[in-house]
Amino acid sequence: MQAEGESHASLMTSQERRASASLASIYALRMLGLFLVLPVFALEASQYPGGDDAALVGLAMGIYGLTQGALQLVYGAVSDRLGRKRVIVFGMLIFAGGSFFAAAADSLMGLLLGRSLQGAGAVSAVVTALLADQTREVVRTKAMALVGASIGLMFALSLVLAPALTAWIGLSGLFVLTGILALIGVAVIIWWVPAEPTEHRASPKGSLMEVLTHVPSLRNNLGVFVLHAVMLAMWVAIPQLMVDAGLSKDHHWWVYLPAVFLSFLVMGKTLFPMERKGYLRAVYLTAVSLIALVLLGLAWLAPLQPGVGVLAFALFVFFCGSNILEACQPSIASRAAPAHARGTAMGFYNTLQSLGFFAGGAAGGALMKSGGPSLLFGICGAATLVWLLVAWFMQPIEAPAR
Repeated sequence: MQAEGESHASLMTSQERRASASLASIYALRMLGLFLVLPVFALEASQYPGGDDAALVGLAMGIYGLTQGALQLVYGAVSDRLGRKRVIVFGMLIFAGGSFFAAAADSLMGLLLGRSLQGAGAVSAVVTALLADQTREVVRTKAMALVGASIGLMFALSLVLAPALTAWIGLSGLFVLTGILALIGVAVIIWWVPAEPTEHRASPKGSLMEVLTHVPSLRNNLGVFVLHAVMLAMWVAIPQLMVDAGLSKDHHWWVYLPAVFLSFLVMGKTLFPMERKGYLRAVYLTAVSLIALVLLGLAWLAPLQPGVGVLAFALFVFFCGSNILEACQPSIASRAAPAHARGTAMGFYNTLQSLGFFAGGAAGGALMKSGGPSLLFGICGAATLVWLLVAWFMQPIEAPAR
């Protein structure tokens, strides 16, 4: 009887399902727009004036993370006071404006400015905070995993669509499409997302210092910075390794798509059952270890020109680790945050996530220019080992209360 009650308690209510699906769609529309340009940006940007500088191309890829990082905390804190939905609408409109600006660019510097304006629509923290507001702790990891799955699915979809769309409408057309997707996201937040709870706005507000000095959160925030830095840095090098292995850029999705979908199956079979048993810390540390092994392995293999099969396996293992972390990191962050300062806490979390994207793009381009893929993967692997060492001292994470 107890097991049956626990199983029933872990099911989402209709309101929680609606909140999870609608907010995941906001993430999906925004991330599809960002990801559509990622597989083709380095190649297409080289055709713009200034595009012969690999370091500048990497900076243009990652610059949106810098502006996101500068504003996530601001957006999150404002949403604690003015409400989540109106802040999300404002941010999505800014993101759309940046997309249209990039579409009109006629130089790499114009692309860089457009990408930075895209990043100014920094709504990730607010979306995550609103999802945490609208779900119980027992189902929150599932809800966050739905968001993480939407990100992974959009990434996989972008790998399939980007080459064909680029051949049809070009890079500027991709940015126009990105802006249109953002405007659709505005409609979703207005008409589909459930009304937000208002009790958090009536509560006492936590100070920024309270958020910045919470040690468990700092450990998790270091992790989200490193994860997204190495994720973006990888894609400065991976496409060229695939080409060198004999797979044309139009067919890279043959590797990416199965790796992403199979990793989702692994996540579903490991993360949720282990979390219910109170083993989330072990899953977390295992996922970080897998990523470190993949990166250090690629650093060793890159000069040997690995084949497509080896790269496919490495990416599958990497996605297994990264998808598990994408699902559990925001849940851990929101669970640790005081409810009255959840927007601020998630703003800080997403600030580090965004700065990770920026650091990965900028450093990835610079490392490729100075030492090639072996140096890039080696530095990323070393950073992941530092993360693993810091995370090792995290306390066991209790199973969510039912």
